[in-house]
Amino acid sequence: MSSSTMKFNGYLRVRIGEAVGLQPTRWSLRHSIFKKGYQLLDPYLTVSVDQVRVGQTSTKQKTNKPTYNEEFCANVTDGGHLELAVFHETPLGYDHFVANCTLQFQELLRTAGTSDTFEGWV
Repeated sequence: MSSSTMKFNGYLRVRIGEAVGLQPTRWSLRHSIFKKGYQLLDPYLTVSVDQVRVGQTSTKQKTNKPTYNEEFCANVTDGGHLELAVFHETPLGYDHFVANCTLQFQELLRTAGTSDTFEGWV
């Protein structure tokens, strides 16, 4: 990273509202008798700053459009990016990765301009 790269230092508050358009993974469909796209997930979402988990939502059962309305807060020093990742909870073994989104703090800070806060949705 160049020396001109902005890092985030401060208090982070993230509110997870909902996820829409989630699709079952090929792995989660391997034993399914349902057609692709018809299987419902048991999704939860993780919130990480620079690969350090700062929060995890509750698991919502049998839905591809979960509503969470959960909030997570963390003090961040030299933050580079925020990652939101969705997983399908499984009863045995590892949970299945479904989707993710990475937001660069530099872009959020640029969008905020001279403001001390950024509010937006993804």
